[in-house]
Amino acid sequence: MTSRKPIRAEQTSEDQTVTPLELFFDLVFVFALTQITALMAHDLSWHGVLRGVLLTGLLWWSWIGFSWLCNLVKADEGSVRGVLLLAMAAMFMIALAIPEAFHDLPGGLSGPVVIACAYFAFRTLHLVLFWLIADGDAVLRRTLIRFAPSMLGATALLLIASQHHGSTQTMLWAAALLVDYGGTYLIDARGWRFRSAAHFAERHALIVIIALGESIVAIGVGVTDLPISWPIIIASLLGLGVSAALWWIYFDATVHYGEHALAAEPAETRAKLARDAYTFWHFPMMVGVVLLALGLKKVLEYVGDTEHHHLDDPLKGVGLFALFGGVAVYLLGHVGFKWRTMHKVGVSRLITAALALIAVPLVAKVPALGQLGVLAALLAGLVAFESVRFAQERDQLKHGEQHA
Repeated sequence: MTSRKPIRAEQTSEDQTVTPLELFFDLVFVFALTQITALMAHDLSWHGVLRGVLLTGLLWWSWIGFSWLCNLVKADEGSVRGVLLLAMAAMFMIALAIPEAFHDLPGGLSGPVVIACAYFAFRTLHLVLFWLIADGDAVLRRTLIRFAPSMLGATALLLIASQHHGSTQTMLWAAALLVDYGGTYLIDARGWRFRSAAHFAERHALIVIIALGESIVAIGVGVTDLPISWPIIIASLLGLGVSAALWWIYFDATVHYGEHALAAEPAETRAKLARDAYTFWHFPMMVGVVLLALGLKKVLEYVGDTEHHHLDDPLKGVGLFALFGGVAVYLLGHVGFKWRTMHKVGVSRLITAALALIAVPLVAKVPALGQLGVLAALLAGLVAFESVRFAQERDQLKHGEQHA
């Protein structure tokens, strides 16, 4: 007599592709990123930016959990489908409460408590589903047992943070993420299971597309209710060019050598590579795009809102750093990713990241439109250089041949 399975789930194959349900799940992530950008724009300070980064970290860790789980079982089959929809609802609750993540508004529920409870619900759904599909796999279940304390500790710290304000609240949030991220990093990655390099690489590539979409949304949001003008058109096209350059930087080569490295890695260390290169090194890419979105939003406000700004007004302080620093952080994420997957230093991207940071004080008095033009030119130079310098290697990489 065969034993009854604890849950209906269908295993993925090595050539598994991303399902429509996973893409539907990601729509909430888009909304959440938009909320974070709006929150930072409302509190344009270093403290506000730090809080935006912490919120991005919370959402990223939520999203990451199901990217691993759906690499083992199909998202749109059996009981997994229902759990994923419930998790989507929990993430949506987090996104709705983001405007009150640190400052609860009068009346209604406590925003910080709603986020802590929704995060706990989300992570619990992930952990329980993982436990059920690990039926018969003693090693994976031991890994999940080691994984649970960091999740519980992080949620507890978020609940404690909800009862505080100001810097104390922010420090407790940072501690919660440190516990969650650090606990996962300290677990022996060999205990996790990994089935499809193609699915995992595609999953992360699509979330990069979604994040870049937020940078484009920020351009439109920045000029909402403002009359169209030539400065707005020029700034919008420059902003689109910056986003397109970031797209090219990832999809012309990174997406290919990442997947190839995962597929070629021995089975016993593949999960560790996936964790380091994708779970951790993609996080700065997300942070960089969110910061860039904030910078683009402010630039469009400066060039479009003639009642409060003049065309010769420069971005200053946090807004200027978000514009250039966001690109630098994004590029540094790529440098780390390439080092972890190919053991090579992305020199051109490292230099461009340094130049972006060096440019901040140099363009401090340049009008906002000119500052954006400098950033667009810097990225155009990187794209042009890599297109010529690595043309043969990338052609071989894309067409499945062994690259140099």
